[in-house]
Amino acid sequence: MKNRTIIGIVCMLLAVAVAFGVAPLINKAAAQKVDVVCAAADVPQGRVLTEDDIKIVTVGAYNLSEKAIKDKEQVLGKYAACDLKEDAILLDTKITDQANGAEDIFKSLDGTKQAMSITIGSFAGGLSGKLKNGDIVSVISTIENFTEIPPELRYVKVITTTSTSGNDAGDANKDGETEQPSTVTLLVNEEQAALLAETEVNGKLHLTLIYRGDAKAAGQFLQAQEAVFSAAGRKKAKKQESPEGQEEFFNEQ
Repeated sequence: MKNRTIIGIVCMLLAVAVAFGVAPLINKAAAQKVDVVCAAADVPQGRVLTEDDIKIVTVGAYNLSEKAIKDKEQVLGKYAACDLKEDAILLDTKITDQANGAEDIFKSLDGTKQAMSITIGSFAGGLSGKLKNGDIVSVISTIENFTEIPPELRYVKVITTTSTSGNDAGDANKDGETEQPSTVTLLVNEEQAALLAETEVNGKLHLTLIYRGDAKAAGQFLQAQEAVFSAAGRKKAKKQESPEGQEEFFNEQ
């Protein structure tokens, strides 16, 4: 009986603690309000977010995602990483600093870079249909039995691959079938575009995958490629005859 009495007293004390201690804290937390950034209207993926696309809304802080964005300055000038629905709370996973989709890249072209498609001459030449948006590739050029990887085309970004019917990678045709790509679209500058055009007309092209993964790491390869177009960079590029030389060149960037 004594044990039951003690247990009963403990339960009563716990009930009092919950009623007068924990419950008020939960109610207080639930009553707290916080300003968050929401979509003012439907926003398609890839659009640059402006003042017209967002609004500030006050919501309850309880159970609010830690990824919810509270400062509009974290949003303005960035891209919608997915389709945003009106009134949806913006999370940091729904916006991005870079436009990575094919259509996003096309919309971001400003004259310094160009999108250029080249023909995939063979199944193997296009990495057996496995190339994806964002891949970093090297272009192997063969003209009159002379094969090389031009320093200007050592690290090039893939925008998309397209089948003969015009469907991009992963898209099914009208019959519901996924076709093998016949062209690959690359992000290049004017000099790279000229080299690609010359090789396609007078020789053959073969693509090798260099890197796929983190966008920041991929950007390092592209920065290394950009350095080639400086006078000093061209001299360094000539030394890239061995794997050790390639690694040294990349690390210096």
